Amino acid sequence: MIVLSVGMPRAGSGWHYNVIHDLMATTGCADARDIRERFRLQKILTEVNCNIGVLSARRLAMVTVPALAGNTFVIKAHAGPSSGSRLLEAVGLLRVTYIYRDPRDAMLSAFDFGQRALDKGRPNAFSHLTDFQKTLDFMTEYVRIWEKWMAEKTPLIARYEDLLLNYDAEVTRLVRFLKLDGSRPEVQAVIEKYRPEKGEGQQGLHFFKGKIGRFRQAYSEEEQNSMRERFGAALRSMGYDS
Repeated sequence: MIVLSVGMPRAGSGWHYNVIHDLMATTGCADARDIRERFRLQKILTEVNCNIGVLSARRLAMVTVPALAGNTFVIKAHAGPSSGSRLLEAVGLLRVTYIYRDPRDAMLSAFDFGQRALDKGRPNAFSHLTDFQKTLDFMTEYVRIWEKWMAEKTPLIARYEDLLLNYDAEVTRLVRFLKLDGSRPEVQAVIEKYRPEKGEGQQGLHFFKGKIGRFRQAYSEEEQNSMRERFGAALRSMGYDS
């Protein structure tokens, strides 16, 4: 089986992937990086976090080969669902989790992250977000993807803010979804390792600058109005105050 950890960018998706990866590792399942090498999937899975990119039929077929060979492993994506992903879920070869965040905080984090990388001379996937409008348009695409995942019936849906504020309940939901025994010492060790407060304020860890509502101080009133207009209905459905 393939466990697919999908997330809105800058919504704790890397942290969520690592939690899921390490939880599944307690079952003795394969490391996705080993699967990537053994089955020559370097062209479709990234080296870090084994991100598959789009959930196209071709890419999903390629990662299904090791699953059919008896391997269980965890991969990541930021893309929306597809007919291929639904088919693999229906036949029991794919289990999906999805994490999102207030898109206003996510877009601020994406902009900051991209600009910090530029300042260091090492541009990343967010460094093209050089102004507010580009960042707003970028995040709009991921709000549309959020809408698509929310219309699906089978994935486990999580909010970044809930994991920060109610970690024990949320990680219990995750453990149950993955069909693991939460009382096992190995599982408990993973749960403790990834507690948000352990990484708070430490650059390079899960929640550096990951503050709830930081956009309210960073963006002007005019910019906040633009975000309300763009994301208004979605924000209400997500459970965020406009």
